[in-house]
Amino acid sequence: MTLPDDFVTYTAALFGDDRWQAYLHAFEETPPVSVRLNPFKPTTALSLPLGDDVPWCRNAYYLTERPDFTLDPLLHAGAYYVQEAASMFLDRVVETYCPPSFFTHGSALDLCAAPGGKSSLLRAALPDDVILMSNEPDRRRANILMENMQKQGHPSVIVTNNYPKDYAKAATAFDLILADVPCSGEGMFRKDAAAIGEWSIQNVMRCASLQRDIVAEIWPCLKPGGILVYSTCTFNTKEDEENVQWIMKELGADLLPLDIADHWHLTPSLLEGFSQPVYRFIPGTSRGEGLFLAVLRKHPDAPFTAKTTCRGSLQARPNSGGCQQSRQQPLRSLRVLSDGNPVGTQKGKDIIPAHAEALLCTLPHDKYPMAAVSRDDALRYLRHEALVLPPDTPRGFVVITYEGMPLGFVKNIGNRANNLYPQEWKIRK
Repeated sequence: MTLPDDFVTYTAALFGDDRWQAYLHAFEETPPVSVRLNPFKPTTALSLPLGDDVPWCRNAYYLTERPDFTLDPLLHAGAYYVQEAASMFLDRVVETYCPPSFFTHGSALDLCAAPGGKSSLLRAALPDDVILMSNEPDRRRANILMENMQKQGHPSVIVTNNYPKDYAKAATAFDLILADVPCSGEGMFRKDAAAIGEWSIQNVMRCASLQRDIVAEIWPCLKPGGILVYSTCTFNTKEDEENVQWIMKELGADLLPLDIADHWHLTPSLLEGFSQPVYRFIPGTSRGEGLFLAVLRKHPDAPFTAKTTCRGSLQARPNSGGCQQSRQQPLRSLRVLSDGNPVGTQKGKDIIPAHAEALLCTLPHDKYPMAAVSRDDALRYLRHEALVLPPDTPRGFVVITYEGMPLGFVKNIGNRANNLYPQEWKIRK
């Protein structure tokens, strides 16, 4: 593994000799694998090689070895999410600072959410009635985000494909905003060789500037006293501590501390003269990949012009367990990919149910007939192959289940079942 000379010179000095040597040694080790179980889809059927708990996150475990996740139907059913352990530190923030009484607007925003790890963690950690807006500006990545969030199955999630300025224009109000901003990716060098090739000092400076722009554009949407979680997967202080200092001074915020354990081996601020609470995971020192995280509270007396809330723009839909989009702001002016209320499409005389409906954790068990299948048939279904169901299976739309977990719909026509699993989701192994 050859690291860029400029990165080595800067980061070795930033870390100090012991931490730098431990970081280099980490490249010779197998990166840890970790998963987070979905509390909305509990199951006793998991066959994962669970090891130690991830100590800073609920329902999370390191694995003793890496299985072939693609060939586990329960992953596709949303029973768990494969997530890097350091990024799960976000759970500590929500548990510490976001009880139900904190939410006056009833909404949270994950601003740069793809592929969905932190959004799915937020949905599991937030109070159940809080609406989570899960957003990704890049359209291709937004579709991946939508897939992963729909598999998690919680109805109070709205997936959007917008820029921060679109949210500001809609005057949307949030109690909590996660800004896991695009960065130079230094913390992923051990797992992603491509990130090494893309690194340069110029890119670091571009990212640092872009990060400030992103936070500044979304800042008007954060309520006074609200919390912004600022995070990157990089090490340098330009994108980390120096941007946090800028947010505090220019936008008006205070840093909040988190209760951590010594044996987690987190690294505090590395910027000389800046000793306020920020948290850094470094491979070789802490058990995970690279992460920087800071918790900022907007000054309570800050001016606030946002007036519409996600909770105010959604109405409960009877017996659906989901939400429906109203004609009012903010959803009307945002590009919504999924609003938590899957609606079928008319095709001839049939209304074909939306695939996401089968994945909802609130789906009534008696709404559709269900057909339990073996692991082999579950994988055939996930490959979008035709199935033959037992002869006593009702005709029409049927939910395919594996180990009690819905995977999606088929249309049973007797001699075979037409597979309705989304083509763009199918596994190709």
